[in-house]
Amino acid sequence: MKEACLTTPEIEKRLREAGVNATAQRIALCRFVLCDADHPTVEQIKEWADANFPKISLATVYNTMHTLEEARLVRSFQFPHCDKVIYDNTLEDHYHLCDRKSGKIIDIPLEAVQFNQSVLGEYQIDSADVVFFGEQT
Repeated sequence: MKEACLTTPEIEKRLREAGVNATAQRIALCRFVLCDADHPTVEQIKEWADANFPKISLATVYNTMHTLEEARLVRSFQFPHCDKVIYDNTLEDHYHLCDRKSGKIIDIPLEAVQFNQSVLGEYQIDSADVVFFGEQT
């Protein structure tokens, strides 16, 4: 379900379109978040940066994630089980499954879940954030 990883020139273009300089630090963070990470938090992104690009400040991580969200390269979520914001680079509508044991978040395609529209009455639903919780058996 994950979209293809963006190339460095594509990342640079998207950052420029968002009105931001495509610095080496921002490109490195973008590549991690868009290509390697799986629903990371800012803390996890900073941890990766400290290990791989040690001159990136926490403020740069926050600012870069805000820029990525404005540029519509990621979406942010705050799930009930976590007090931290989680970033998702799958932009098409989908649901999530949170493994209670590992904390791993798994994308679930819309077509994998069926809802009975009649229980919603006359409401026209324009978005839904559905999170399933469970453990692998």
